[in-house]
Amino acid sequence: MARLYEYQSKKILKEEGIPVPQGDVASSPKEAGKIAQEIGRPVVLKVQLWVTGRADLGGILFAETSKEAEKKAQDLLGKKIKNYVVEKLIVEEKLDIQSEMFAGLTIDDTSKAPCLIFSSVGGTGIEEISQKYPQKIVRSPVDVLKGFKDYEARDMVRKVGISGKTMLFLSDVLVKLFALACKYDARSVEINPLVLTTDNSVYAADCHLTIDDYAVFRHPELGIEVAREFDRPPTLLEKIAYQVEKKDHRGTFYFFQMVDDVSPEGKYIGFNGAGGGGSMMSMDAVMNKGFKLANYCDTSGNPAASKVYRAAKIILSQPHIKGYFASGSGVASQEQFHSARGLVKAFWEDNLNVPAVIRLGGNYEEKAVEILHSYLKNVPARVEGYGRDDSSEFCAQRLENLVQENNFHSHMVPPWQEPGHDFLSSYSFETVTGKIFIHHQKCLNCQTKGCIEACRAQILELENGKPFLNISQEEAQKGKCTECLACELYCKFHEQDALFIHLPIPGLKEYRDRIGKED
Repeated sequence: MARLYEYQSKKILKEEGIPVPQGDVASSPKEAGKIAQEIGRPVVLKVQLWVTGRADLGGILFAETSKEAEKKAQDLLGKKIKNYVVEKLIVEEKLDIQSEMFAGLTIDDTSKAPCLIFSSVGGTGIEEISQKYPQKIVRSPVDVLKGFKDYEARDMVRKVGISGKTMLFLSDVLVKLFALACKYDARSVEINPLVLTTDNSVYAADCHLTIDDYAVFRHPELGIEVAREFDRPPTLLEKIAYQVEKKDHRGTFYFFQMVDDVSPEGKYIGFNGAGGGGSMMSMDAVMNKGFKLANYCDTSGNPAASKVYRAAKIILSQPHIKGYFASGSGVASQEQFHSARGLVKAFWEDNLNVPAVIRLGGNYEEKAVEILHSYLKNVPARVEGYGRDDSSEFCAQRLENLVQENNFHSHMVPPWQEPGHDFLSSYSFETVTGKIFIHHQKCLNCQTKGCIEACRAQILELENGKPFLNISQEEAQKGKCTECLACELYCKFHEQDALFIHLPIPGLKEYRDRIGKED
């Protein structure tokens, strides 16, 4: 799920007719003072971070005047709270609160429907409220085909003992809450507290929305950079990784950095899992050996070799890792030689100098292990491949041994390499996410023409001893070329190194250039 900040959520609430306190978001002390001056009353300043208990952490301050608001904003902006730097804060009117309530929507797994929740007690988490005041909470699953009606909202509010005009105000909020959740494909909405002021007005004093990952593309107006539920802003490398997943739906690629900067002294590794349960067991195995994870990555669901290649290149863009560990489910249904080829291309291009242990249990695992051992025996570091009969614990032990043998050498991130000039002037055609270059002059010395047989999709044919595309450019670009990488690896390791598949990763060249300068 993709989370929105409080200021983003409140903007949506206001647009949909749910009252919010007067105020705005500020990124500088001067902006904060200006907003407070426009309000002309005492204000509250709240840091915009995805953390709970902001008041206890010193992230909520009050100010009586605009000058005081500017001073308080100076204290908050740039402050570190739970290792997160405050970059924005809300400045809004201080409400004279009579009572606090809770209103929210979540997807209920039991009823398999959206469920509205209302409580006449608010201010703390709904779990805590349900334990302390179960009689104060009412839940109502909603039939998405019928929608949520005014009378249903009134019934919910009445059940917790609220009547009169306040009941009408609150029921109106619930109806609009459901409507905006539908409009924005929200997986959850939480207004906590929903407050009643001393003049009997209702306001959403705090609000948070999460948007369904798969619906983010429908809402460019929300400015969501990464459709993931982070507890912090995404890192630059996470943004780069997400662009791969966003534009390529062949299997899963999920990347999350566990630390911002990998310490050269730390025992950190790059981690590449495949599937939730198997990945968890594999993480436990390496962590039991004293390793720390620089990242979590998942490449599952039968991803293309090109996608695994990009995942590996992104993982290897983290300096100072001591090794690379890939292990997921022991019986994955995906064809493991695709993952093996993607890893070979990435490791070979980066001249891998830290050990890697790759556990590829599942379909064609023997062929996958053979590919790893055959094609990576000449990279500087050891790479070992294993299958389903080799446990995560065994593979983690092998990684520990190899890292020790490598004297805990740290990975140095190499510059990104573009195709050479000899390839740029060669015959080429585009694929789904990349471009294939074939150096026909080199092909004349080829004895086997093995790239034709290696291409299982049979998109290549020979003309005068040279491989050409035997389908239209449009067909290749739409997916007839599956980017299995088999033709490139065959040509590179068995013949003339005359074929190169360029798989760009927007932003990674600049990222690696910056890393190189910092190191």
